[in-house]
Amino acid sequence: MNERYTVRVTKDFLVFSAGHFITYDGEHCERLHGHNYRVAVELDAPLDVNHYAFDFIALRDRTREITDELDHRMLVPATSLLLKCEITAERVTIRYGPKEWVFPREDCAVLPIPNTTTELLARHIGQKLLTILKSRHHFTPDVLRIEVEENFGQSATCELRPS
Repeated sequence: MNERYTVRVTKDFLVFSAGHFITYDGEHCERLHGHNYRVAVELDAPLDVNHYAFDFIALRDRTREITDELDHRMLVPATSLLLKCEITAERVTIRYGPKEWVFPREDCAVLPIPNTTTELLARHIGQKLLTILKSRHHFTPDVLRIEVEENFGQSATCELRPS
């Protein structure tokens, strides 16, 4: 028999409120704004010796650690080709054409992504979660899905298949 198990965690506290803006079409830049993001995590794995695909509580807690790092921060896309980001210990300066934003460094989440789209936020959370699951739980799921909702009815999902 071929069996597949999926575990899904979505909780009211798997949220983060953050500011951001995205660039698009090579010449447009949104106004600075924010969202109350919600995160859901789903993974596929065979059952372990305890008959778990993975422990719900551990998955919830590891995901919350990541969302807490993003909460009440300005999301900064450090690898953007369109934004010029200068990051020091004291401040983050972002430039786009004649526009310039300066934020205290401690108020920013500097992310290794080229744009702060919901899709790339989902990928970032998923990649970080995979690293944590492997290092702290010695566990790698067959598939990891991260859904990030930026508004009710607007979400993106990233599916990662570790090798």
